[in-house]
Amino acid sequence: MSDPSVDDDSLVVAKSLRKVYGPTVAVDDVSFDVRRGEILGFLGPNGAGKSTTIKIVTGSIASDSGTVQVCGHDVEANPLEVKRSIGYLPEALPLYPEMQVIEYLEFIAASRGLKGADARRRIDDSLEQLNLGRMRKRPTGSLSKGFKQRVGLAQAILHDPEVLILDEPTNGLDPHQIIEIRSLISRLAQTKAVVFSTHILQEISAICTRIMVIRDGRLIANGSPAELSENAGEATWEVVTNGPDITGAPALSEVGLGRLLDREQRTDGWLYRFAGGEGSVDLSLVATKFASCGATVEEVRRPQRSLEQVYLALTGDRQEVAS
Repeated sequence: MSDPSVDDDSLVVAKSLRKVYGPTVAVDDVSFDVRRGEILGFLGPNGAGKSTTIKIVTGSIASDSGTVQVCGHDVEANPLEVKRSIGYLPEALPLYPEMQVIEYLEFIAASRGLKGADARRRIDDSLEQLNLGRMRKRPTGSLSKGFKQRVGLAQAILHDPEVLILDEPTNGLDPHQIIEIRSLISRLAQTKAVVFSTHILQEISAICTRIMVIRDGRLIANGSPAELSENAGEATWEVVTNGPDITGAPALSEVGLGRLLDREQRTDGWLYRFAGGEGSVDLSLVATKFASCGATVEEVRRPQRSLEQVYLALTGDRQEVAS
């Protein structure tokens, strides 16, 4: 897990955040940072505290304890500077349906303090990046869900913020539009920090450089997709053998591979899958024990787990991960 400390590249630094609603602890001692160039995927079950954490970072609500700094500005002491530094796309974007797209972006530009040629330049740039030029005179209320989402992204990047917080940014988009938005976010992340919140695991896997998982208000994982696949939940192993099936042999429980989940017959042997064992194993011991039962070990490997398997492991559904 990254050490949440301020450095030249840490654009968001949250420390020990806590938020309580009556008897419910929504956020419990959550600390993290987001550095320039990162796309941080934020995952969690419904009610896990994800939205509350995002609202604290954007200054929409105050935490009961803990601190947040955005681009060096404290969210409570300097809320306006924080808001200037953030581009935010909420899950439910408030649009004025009677406003044309261009009118809506002009309104947003004015609210951001952009004026004259600078405002026109930023609006034109946002329209171009989101491919909204032909929609500029259309009322926002007449747009499809996908184009409304593009308008939301246009207003989020309008003032060229250093931090983007995107809640379900590809919601309602068709596959071609999703690819375009992924490409845009990747380009923007070269000079910004991006927090990408979504319930679609494939989206996180496709675009994010780091993933945080929150459950019951607590941060339970923080790392790259490869790190989470390697370390989250139980250690899993596969053993490929040549020879007879040795299911039930004492050797299978004596080599540190954990419990046998299942087996699969191959042309000249078997593939055994284990979970719950050690993070590393003595390969010579595995080979010796299997050989004592008449099976030759051809390969011992740690399978790469999908993000879905990692997520299920972290959020408690061990049985699904093992299947």
